[in-house]
Amino acid sequence: MTDHKHLKRLVRARSARTGESYTTARRHVLATAPGAVDVPVSPGAVDVPVSPGAAVPLVRHQPSDVVRRLLHAAGTELSEPMVCGLGGGIGFMTAVFEYRGRPPILTLVAQHHPAPWAPTVLRRLGIAFAESHSTTPAAALQALRARLADGLPVYCTVAAGRLPWRTRTDSGPGAATTFTDADPHGVLVTAEDPGGVTVHDAGPHRLPVEAFADAWSAHRKGRHHRLVVTGATPSTDLATAVTAAVEETAAHLTGPVLGTAFDANFGFAGMTRLAAQLRDTTTRTGFARRFAAPDAYAFLLRRVHECLEEQHTAPGATRPIYADFLDEAAGLTGRPRLAEAATALRASGAVWSAMAATARESAGSAPAAVFAALADLLDEARVIEEAAVGLLRP
Repeated sequence: MTDHKHLKRLVRARSARTGESYTTARRHVLATAPGAVDVPVSPGAVDVPVSPGAAVPLVRHQPSDVVRRLLHAAGTELSEPMVCGLGGGIGFMTAVFEYRGRPPILTLVAQHHPAPWAPTVLRRLGIAFAESHSTTPAAALQALRARLADGLPVYCTVAAGRLPWRTRTDSGPGAATTFTDADPHGVLVTAEDPGGVTVHDAGPHRLPVEAFADAWSAHRKGRHHRLVVTGATPSTDLATAVTAAVEETAAHLTGPVLGTAFDANFGFAGMTRLAAQLRDTTTRTGFARRFAAPDAYAFLLRRVHECLEEQHTAPGATRPIYADFLDEAAGLTGRPRLAEAATALRASGAVWSAMAATARESAGSAPAAVFAALADLLDEARVIEEAAVGLLRP
């Protein structure tokens, strides 16, 4: 079997070279090693090869795919990486939520946050749109049907946990569902027939109208939120929109996002804070105490993997797809330094995937060693990205 440290070097080198997630690169490296064994991939994990000539899956970043489809219906053709970048691309937020009777819930958001994706992209492009809300399911469905009858797809904000294809069926330590009705989740409704509605959510799904209405109503803060595009032509030059998006991404990684004390949880400050909590063995907010219970520890490890590879992100903490955006942006804006930043962010994406893989594979390991390893990887990703941000600025 390949020596562990040597294996990590090989995996990171392959990931940086090919753009594959750490999980995918590790499986390929192990497949060619003496005495290799197959490495199972967790449910929901996505292989995202981006090397020249490789087949890229249809969906890498769910919010960007939904908005890309919305733009396509309005006559604007953009790639998924371009939409991702226009939405803000990468970011970082850390928080721990505690509820009675449940283990603490670590939430990491590795995409730009908290501005909603669809309105951000549309405003940046200068494309007119209309947003509406309803107080009752009946009124909301009536409005939805009217828009569909006009031939307009409707972007709707629902509770992800009420969508059957996003409901986990696994069990065991740490397997409690991590979707809540408070989590806003944008989907695109494109049609209705007697069998139900067609919902695009990282692919097309069919859902009975009653089940869709339940998911739509469950996100109470959204109040049956819906959005339709009303203008077909962007009023903002794409290069200008790209430049503004890149500047905002850099600003939110390095400075305030909300203008409140919670900004300590965002960007590089949030990464530094999380690393300190991982290494903290004495205080109440240190992870050694906060996640001391076996079920809390197992749930934490699952959350690290989910948040960096699956939820509110694209694989590799959104860094690989954002790197593809930067490659497009470099040619569009005539700024070759953006392509240099793309190379750096592919490398940091490999580190984020290594962090996710470490968490997923460490359920039987001593927490102290795992927390130390996660903190070291977090520091490594931050250092790479601090250098990359310098390349994002004009």
